[in-house]
Amino acid sequence: MKKISKLLICLLVIGSVGISCSDLEEINNNPRDITAGQLEVDFQHVGSKYKPIFESIYQYTPAWSYQLQQNLNADVYSGYMTNPRPFVAGANNTTYNLVSGWNNFIWSVPYSNVMNNVKSISDLTQEDFPTLHAVALILKVEAMHRVSDVFGPIVYTNFGDIENAGVYDSQQAAYNAFFADLDTAVANLMADIDSERFAAFDLSYGGNYTNWVKVANSLRLRLAIRISKVDPAKAKLEGEKALSQSLGVMAVNADSFFVNSALDHPLSVIDNSWGDIRMNASMESILVGYDDSRIGNYFDTSVDYAGEYKGIRNGLPLLSGYTDELAQKEDYIGFSTMNESVKTSSVQLMTAAEVHFLKAEAALRGWSGAGDAQTNYEMGITTSFEQRGASGAAAYIADATSTPADYVDPVTPSNNATALSNVTIAWNAADTNEIKLEKIITQKWIAMFPEGQEAWSEFRRTGYPKIFPVVSNQSGGIVDTNTQIRRIPFVDSELSTNASGVAAAVSLLGGPDNAGTRLWWDTGGPNF
Repeated sequence: MKKISKLLICLLVIGSVGISCSDLEEINNNPRDITAGQLEVDFQHVGSKYKPIFESIYQYTPAWSYQLQQNLNADVYSGYMTNPRPFVAGANNTTYNLVSGWNNFIWSVPYSNVMNNVKSISDLTQEDFPTLHAVALILKVEAMHRVSDVFGPIVYTNFGDIENAGVYDSQQAAYNAFFADLDTAVANLMADIDSERFAAFDLSYGGNYTNWVKVANSLRLRLAIRISKVDPAKAKLEGEKALSQSLGVMAVNADSFFVNSALDHPLSVIDNSWGDIRMNASMESILVGYDDSRIGNYFDTSVDYAGEYKGIRNGLPLLSGYTDELAQKEDYIGFSTMNESVKTSSVQLMTAAEVHFLKAEAALRGWSGAGDAQTNYEMGITTSFEQRGASGAAAYIADATSTPADYVDPVTPSNNATALSNVTIAWNAADTNEIKLEKIITQKWIAMFPEGQEAWSEFRRTGYPKIFPVVSNQSGGIVDTNTQIRRIPFVDSELSTNASGVAAAVSLLGGPDNAGTRLWWDTGGPNF
């Protein structure tokens, strides 16, 4: 950046605003040319950029932004939640008649609020303050792997590169870059692990870098498992790296990754104020069928059906007999809302329970350092029960008879559905690896609630848990009803401003730019 000519500024403004040339020294300085002494005082010029990153991995406020960024796609596709109102007369994302204007937020929020701020932080800290740079990298990977897991190819390694602006990475290249960024982050943090420089800006761990290394290792393990079917050698390498790192992965609930913002949880607005989201029928089937005591920590019983937990089938159209959306919403709004502990707690991004289930699958795949699959599986359940303050974990783990329940819709009987799985809870060493994996993923799915993005990704990767298909598929044949939706097409804002980049991205995708095309790691083949 060239410095502004002091003489030129003087000639232009000295007479009109009464400013002296000596006062222009501050204007003439590059705002990034801040002395080390100034940085040591409070780091505010850097620290202030972390808050919007934390609060935009999914966006807290306004709540409708989160509703479009995640709630009316991944939270529903995961089988966690359902909207009681059939938006756009039932022709919306949940029925696979995708609303392109809604989906822009999945892309725009992380690029505007995460990637831009990470770039600024990196420019200011990469050379002289590597631990601050490290946390920014971890947050970037956490945010952007979610974006890739929605669209596939993304702009990642070329972000901020003027010459290559808008050039997408394939999903495989993006994942390799995620692993490389985690390498840098862990190395930087380990070199100055006791520093407290980040404490004033940390919305998760109070500046404790040991916890951030555990986040990086756990995130690496998550991503390694994600690619275990499509690139098993790379997956094993990265997974074993995570498991062997000296500070380890998340193990207890105090290690879990939450964002502790002063802002309201967006689900509290969407659920309480608007009545726009309720329990999904798949959650009812699995939690009620398993007599899972965590259900009361997740949902409240129905207002309309006393003492019962009632979910709604996904993908409801405007049903026969209803004249408008609000009339249909009125008949379903009394189904189970989310419990206040879900909506008032900090935003959950990754838990120790999830990591135990990741280790259980790693053990099934024979990765060194993963330990025993059954031990990890049972520890995952126990840790989740402890997180939720639920009782009866030991009896639950030993239950070899309970299975998901059939679903009954008391409003519209045509929505009734037979349970799709007969898998039980108790570990059985004689089971095939496929049955063991279904148990692991089903219990991980329960434990990760309400984080629908990760749950949807794991459903697509493994096919588990077996969740009910949409009642109405309005994709025009693009999405198979039983296979369910695989991705979101590239967004309008990119198509209008970066058409050539999107065209190249589609070639990297390996299929048409629609909701039925599988992502790179979504092989559709057997899990073992």
